[in-house]
Amino acid sequence: MPHILIVEDEAAIADTLLYALQAEGFETTWLSLAGAALERLQREVFDLVILDVGLPDISGFEACKRLRRFSEVPVIFLTARDAEIDRVVGLEIGADDYVVKPFSPREVAARVKAILKRTAPREAPVAATGNGPFEVDEERAQIRYHSQPLVLTRHEFRLLQTLLARPERVFSREQLLDALGVAADAGYERNVDSHIKSLRAKLRQVAATAEPIQTHRGLGYSYAPDKS
Repeated sequence: MPHILIVEDEAAIADTLLYALQAEGFETTWLSLAGAALERLQREVFDLVILDVGLPDISGFEACKRLRRFSEVPVIFLTARDAEIDRVVGLEIGADDYVVKPFSPREVAARVKAILKRTAPREAPVAATGNGPFEVDEERAQIRYHSQPLVLTRHEFRLLQTLLARPERVFSREQLLDALGVAADAGYERNVDSHIKSLRAKLRQVAATAEPIQTHRGLGYSYAPDKS
């Protein structure tokens, strides 16, 4: 049974989420402060975190930044703000979805189920597959480049894994968002560019002149194997 951590300081909102998620069969825990949630997350495993942005002790954005230092657990932000810049910042610091108040508790439960389905490990993963200078170890969620392991976030791993699986295929930003488990209508398309930029920087640390990720202006990105 998936265990969901709700971090929300308004009891009425937390109660509606607890009811909706428990009705769907989820185990739930509610905390009202980000500091307490971070401490709990360091000693206990949760399957997903619903995190309010406007918490009284630490902002949800700052809490997510701290969380990403030690965990890649999926995160859904709750916020009263609907500005595009907030959505952009949310995904850039590692969130998986962004729900604006007021919201439908059933919609939040549906988003939770969708994210858990997309982030669940495959039933029969391939131990390791090679693709030119890359070696993908799905069981360990690790990619090696020229025999060097890359230190990747969960989003970076999924993006690179998706590109490597179909060499020379051009993936649109919407398709890459789908690989991350993020709805294309959430307004996060620009964040794909940010993740690709970070990926390229990490690849250049290993091979400074290689350009395995290609940009197709107005279309998206592809993996171009070195044919030399």
